[in-house]
Amino acid sequence: MNEGRLARREVTFLRWVVSGALIYSAAVIVLPNVASAREHRSREVTREFQREHPCPSTGRTSGACPGYRKDHVKPLACGGPDAVWNLQWQTAAVARAKDRWELRACGR
Repeated sequence: MNEGRLARREVTFLRWVVSGALIYSAAVIVLPNVASAREHRSREVTREFQREHPCPSTGRTSGACPGYRKDHVKPLACGGPDAVWNLQWQTAAVARAKDRWELRACGR
C-alpha cells in the first residue's frame, strides 16, 4: 500500500476516533441531567401526596384521578426536589402546557 493511501486511512481513522470521543463526552455531560429527572421520581412520594391531598375529581386517597395529574411545582428538570411539599394537582391540559414551558425554560 502506498504512503498516501495509508496516510488518508490514518486521518480517516483519527477523525472517527475524535468524533466518537466527542459524542461520548456530550453523552456523559448531557445524559446524567436527563436521567436525573427520571431517577428521582419516587412512587412513594406521589402516593404520600395523594394520601394527604385526595384527588379533586373523585375525592379518593389512592388510585386514578381522571382529568388530573400530580405535578411538581418547581420542576425536577429545573432542579426542584421530588418531595410531597413540591407536588400539586393540575388538570391534564394545564400540565401539558406547563411541560412544554419547562422543556424550553429548563433546557432538559
